Parts: sequence; structure tokens; C-alpha cells
Amino acid sequence: MTHRLSLIAQALAVAIAAIGIALAPGYLEIFTLMQVTLFAAMAVLSLSLAFIWGYGGILSFGQTAFFGLGGYTYAIAAINFQDSTQGILLAVFIPGVFAAILGYFVFYGRISDVYLGVITLTVTLILFNVINSTSGDEYHIGTAMLGGFNGIPAVPTFNMPFDPESPLSPEASWWATGSILLIVYLGLRLLLASPFGRVVVAVRENETRASLLGYDPRMIRLISFIIGGAVAGLAGALYVNWGAFVGPTIFSLSLSAEIIIWITIGGLGTLLGPVLGCFLIQYIVASIGSQQTFNSNLVLGAVLIVFVLLLPKGLVPTIRDLILRLMAKKPQAGSGAAAGLTAAPGNLHPAGASSHG
Repeated sequence: MTHRLSLIAQALAVAIAAIGIALAPGYLEIFTLMQVTLFAAMAVLSLSLAFIWGYGGILSFGQTAFFGLGGYTYAIAAINFQDSTQGILLAVFIPGVFAAILGYFVFYGRISDVYLGVITLTVTLILFNVINSTSGDEYHIGTAMLGGFNGIPAVPTFNMPFDPESPLSPEASWWATGSILLIVYLGLRLLLASPFGRVVVAVRENETRASLLGYDPRMIRLISFIIGGAVAGLAGALYVNWGAFVGPTIFSLSLSAEIIIWITIGGLGTLLGPVLGCFLIQYIVASIGSQQTFNSNLVLGAVLIVFVLLLPKGLVPTIRDLILRLMAKKPQAGSGAAAGLTAAPGNLHPAGASSHG
């Protein structure tokens, strides 16, 4: 019953999301629509870490390494090919390959989880410093100048597949970004429901037991890490498409910390929670930035403390547990009322009442 209710709730949420994606341009102003497009792009990034951390047990402090690599790959490919189609494909492929190489040495080298976080964080810093040092004219890939700290401006935005003469409008860009977010969510959900997804969770729960059952935990974690890197690279392409610009700050450590905050607030071990947490925190930060009254980092820290103390499981798990608790009480109340009205033969009084009036 609970599983069926969960499936119905997920299907309803997906249907509402699809309707919202389709109808949003008709109800939102262009500025607001562009903001929501950014939120959706970052939500794809949150899903990449939500999958490998919440289900694979791999905490990567440097998910922005794949995010930034995907953004730069898209920018360079789009400038050289003058077509976003190849850029999007390469933005998924290159970070995936980089995650495979990095993950191979980490997982097959039997490096502990703590050092995995340190290594991914260090890789992010290395990429930031490397890209930040490419300001000369000699630093270019094809016709794309890397630009150093100034970044790469005027990046071609998304166009219709293999049709560079048909760039997407802001409304079409939102439809593309929102649809990709929904597709990534559904894809990860189906993957987790598959036998491979169950093995991923089994390795997280007990790596030794999974290996005794014949699975290779190193390979399972490596594949999960590759999927997370590829999804983060796709998010980088969506981000660059939104701003038509990419710079070294895409590798920032503050963004790496924000991703962890999104997941913590939304709910670790869920996919919907990080998406909601991302939208919520991004909206709060954007609202604070427009008012210029409070320091956004201070408010972000306060929100994190409140959630950790009051809702340690996060939004989605807390709401889910509350609904299940309320549903569990209703049948008990009904059975209690039925028991109270039972009467012995010839006695119409409720059980427990005196028959002598």
C-alpha cells in the first residue's frame, strides 16, 4: 500500500512538473523565466551529487570540477563547431571520461571516503588555477580563446539540433532546460529501480556483503561516479547556455558547498529533495541579492543550521514520514471505533458501558 501510494505521488509530481514546464512561459515575465531557467540548470547539478552521495555513498566535495569541465567543453565546442549539438554531447562525454579516469585511481586504489573528498576538492582547485592562468593569446583551442580569469564571452547558445541558424528563444531555452531536468530525474529514478540501482544501494549499505554476493563494489562505485560526472557536465552546458559565458569561477568552492547544502535541506537519499532544495535556496539567495539588506552567505548558514537542528532528515523525508504517520493513525482510529460499537447478544450498548443504565 505504501509503495503504491509512493508511486502515485511520484507520477503526480512528474505530471505537475511537466505541466508547469509547458505553461510557465505564458505566466512568467522574461526576467523571472530566465531566473527559473538558471534554477533548473543548477537542479540538474544537484541531481548529479544526489545520486552518487545519497544512493552510492560517495561524497564528492568537487562536483564543480565536472560541472566546470562540462561548461568549458560546451563553450569551446560551440565556438569551434558553431553548433550547440556537438557541444552538448561533448559536455556529457568529456566529464564522464574524466570521472572514469579519476574514479579508477580512487576506487581501485582503495582510497577511503575521506580522502576521496579531499582528492575531488583538490582537483577542483587545480582546474581553477589552470584555467585562471590561460589569459594569453597562445592559450586557445581551435578558434576558442580560453581568456584566463576573464573567461570565454559570447558563447553560442543552444540551437535546434544540427541547425545553427535556428537559435532557441528564452522560452524555448526554458523548455529545453526544464525538459532535460525532468528527463534526468526520470532517468535516475528508473536506473535506481533497476537491478543495477539496487546493487548501487547494496554497496552503499554493506560493501563487504555485496562483494560476497559476487558483485565488484569498485566497479559499481566507478560506474556511479561516471554517471554523476556526466550529469554534472550536462548541467555545466545548461549553465553556460543560460549566461552565454563561462569563467574560472565555475569551479568555485562556494558552489561545491552550496550543492551539499541543497541536498542536506532537500533530503539526502532522495532525488526530489535536492531539486526542491536547490530551487528554494537559489530563490532565497536571489531575493536577498536583489534587496541588498542581508549577507546571503550569512542567511544561507542560518537556514542550514535551522534545518540541521529541526529537520535533520530534510524536507522531503520529513514530509513523507509525516504523511505515513497520519495514514497509519486513520485505520487504527477506525478499528477502535468499530470495536467500541460491538455488543454482546441481546445487548445493544457499546462495549465497556453498563447494561444496567
